[in-house]
Amino acid sequence: MFVRTAGERDLDAIRAVLVETWHATYDAIYGAAKVTEITDEWHSIASLKARLIKPNSDFLVADDGKRVGGVAFAESIDGGKLVVLKQLYVLPSLQGRGIGGMLLDEIIESFPEADAIRLEVEAQNTRAIAFYEANGFIRSGDAGERAGTLVYRRSLAG
Repeated sequence: MFVRTAGERDLDAIRAVLVETWHATYDAIYGAAKVTEITDEWHSIASLKARLIKPNSDFLVADDGKRVGGVAFAESIDGGKLVVLKQLYVLPSLQGRGIGGMLLDEIIESFPEADAIRLEVEAQNTRAIAFYEANGFIRSGDAGERAGTLVYRRSLAG
């Protein structure tokens, strides 16, 4: 797999990765019907297409030349000093092979002025929490946390 910038031709494959990954991750937490409702709204082609042109952001795919196996989307705020990781998903069949780490590294490299990266994660998504903690993220417990959602942060300075 190699990581590259997402393009309009990738939108169907990105949606397929997100739908499959969301069902595999969240059906047991929210139920399949709710996950379908969420993915239909948040991961519609129109919603994904809007991210391609969003200022101060980067939208990436992990691709092996035959298929998209992972996606990541992040944007910078606070004058570019903080990166907010909005999405990082790898197909369940490809997890544990370093693809998530490749996507995360490329997101960080895309924002060289940033001092920190922040994300929110479902409290019951223990696999994602383990991944983020293994990659240097620390639970921040800041005011952005709400029921069922944890906030993690990683310093990028120095």
